[in-house]
Amino acid sequence: MSRLFLVPLLLCIVWYLVMRYFHIPFAKGRIGFYWIIAISALLIGFMTLMIHLTEHG
Repeated sequence: MSRLFLVPLLLCIVWYLVMRYFHIPFAKGRIGFYWIIAISALLIGFMTLMIHLTEHG
């Protein structure tokens, strides 16, 4: 479960490397970080909800 919180970090690192490779300025690529964080938060929230709904006991 705790590894889910590495997903946004890894995606942001990959996005940063893509921006550097294609010479995209940070001001233009900043929206990508917002999308990564928002989608990752939704994914983590959904996964956490599913874990709590399906736990036995």
